[in-house]
Amino acid sequence: MTQSIKNPFLLIFLLFPGMVAHAQKKVQKTVFIIADGMSADVIERTATPNLNLIAKQGKYLRAHVGGDKDTYSQTPTISAVGYNSLLTGTWVNKHNVWDNDIKAPNYNYPTIFRLFKDQYPDRKIAVFSSWLDNRTKLTGDGLSATNKLHVDEHADGFELDTINFKHDKMRDFMHRIDEKVVEEAALSIRNNAPDLSWVYLEYTDDMGHMYGDSPQYTRAVELMDQQVGKLWKAIQYREQHFNEEWLIFITSDHGRDEKTGRNHGGQSARQRSTWMVTNAKKLNAYAQYYYPGIVDIMPSIATFMHIDIPTDRKREIDGITLIGPVSVAQPVANYIQGNLDLSWKALDNSDKVKIWVCPENNIKEGKPDQYHLLAEMPAGAEHATVSVKDLPSSFYKICIEGKYNTINKWITIP
Repeated sequence: MTQSIKNPFLLIFLLFPGMVAHAQKKVQKTVFIIADGMSADVIERTATPNLNLIAKQGKYLRAHVGGDKDTYSQTPTISAVGYNSLLTGTWVNKHNVWDNDIKAPNYNYPTIFRLFKDQYPDRKIAVFSSWLDNRTKLTGDGLSATNKLHVDEHADGFELDTINFKHDKMRDFMHRIDEKVVEEAALSIRNNAPDLSWVYLEYTDDMGHMYGDSPQYTRAVELMDQQVGKLWKAIQYREQHFNEEWLIFITSDHGRDEKTGRNHGGQSARQRSTWMVTNAKKLNAYAQYYYPGIVDIMPSIATFMHIDIPTDRKREIDGITLIGPVSVAQPVANYIQGNLDLSWKALDNSDKVKIWVCPENNIKEGKPDQYHLLAEMPAGAEHATVSVKDLPSSFYKICIEGKYNTINKWITIP
């Protein structure tokens, strides 16, 4: 170097380029919003300028709940069931929340909150909800079964406050509660910026049950959009004034029945129909060409937040990330005379896949499963036949593992 460098920042960059890059790296944070009880057609026919604004940065996607219809993973299209499918990235046969009573969640399938806290114990999680059970039962705040998971910030349980939110037959109190939830969430995002937050809004589902497809229901959807706008403004404030990058997902937990719009819980097309809005840019091939489910949001958040999911948990996740590279999708499995006939769709033909098979389901009880590597081949083959004659069982779990993701399927032999 023939002359001195007068710019100290340039000198630091030349000597320590990694240090400068690290210093400039944005802190990633996520908010996901569940707005209850709206099928895709409802969103698509209602004026939602704030959802549209977010979708312009990212994408609006039609999506589904309900698991794989008429199979072991078929999942009731009921509120708490849908919430837990998002939180755990699994269908009901694993997370075990079958209705709104939430009697016995299987915490051996961890939520996105627990996976995040296990890796980043000093970072903050938050729940803002009109329903206390979302934090105390589904998230499992403070429970021994969740390793005493601690929700750092919360504003919930307002449905129990009948003084400030006096219950009325028209259920207008629930709109006031949602407004309070949004107020608390927006204030927290703006001032404290929790790293991973869940916001839950109920009023839309209440109006659906009371009025079905109606002007009252449409108005509730419009009010929800306004509330999302308040949260979006808080996120934009953080991104403008702090070195932060925010991901937002907005979705619904179930659709509505075709006849009246008042009901849900079944497996008709409209009851299974939902939607997603996200600001995530450049969604992957799976998001572009396949029909995403509510279980796909959890691994998408994990990708964005750099959560390294342990292998034993990764093999149980039914969702596929919508963000970043992805290897395989759509597993199909059949048992034929001591062999497993397997197929899948390759989203990266240059990848290789490993076929893992387990003849047990110990993880359901919190115990380890023993998987056996039965084959390795190019992902582009999209088919494999593997013998399980040396693993006699009436039940098999199959995992097809690519470089970027793992998909799974169960088989029960009558």
